[in-house]
Amino acid sequence: MKEGGHVELYISDFRSLFSRIGDWGERGLMHHFRKVFPSRILDQLASYPSRIESLQDLKDITLELDTRYHGRQEEKSHFQDKKPEASKSNSCHPQNSSSSNQKKKNFQKRDKPHSSFLNKDFKRMCSEKERRIKEGLCAHCGRKHSLESCFKIPQNQLSQLSGKFPSQGKA
Repeated sequence: MKEGGHVELYISDFRSLFSRIGDWGERGLMHHFRKVFPSRILDQLASYPSRIESLQDLKDITLELDTRYHGRQEEKSHFQDKKPEASKSNSCHPQNSSSSNQKKKNFQKRDKPHSSFLNKDFKRMCSEKERRIKEGLCAHCGRKHSLESCFKIPQNQLSQLSGKFPSQGKA
């Protein structure tokens, strides 16, 4: 049996061989059954809490251990596929791909100007909102229009925001 192989396939092969072999006795068959297991299964069998008395018990236990192992491997690969790009780029190991370096540079260039007026929750600081209002800019996006005519604010939030900035006039 290969390291990444499935026990259920080995069990079916062993059954067909067992039917041809004849009677070797329970312990002899158990010995030959477990002889080809990868170390991951042998290690788990060695630490199994109770003594395994029959070939059928050995088959059931190894099948359960192997099913758990492959389920966990699938879980790991599924989790690694869903990791966001930010957590992959923050790993301790440097990445040599030019595309990831380019993305990182673009991200840094784009976010540096905004870091001066965003707080740790990435929300605009009050001082920045006040500055925009004083200069006649939109308090939300910073462009030359009033808060009420800002196209970046959803209509259902516009009435909530306009009440917060009464001093902002229309442009």
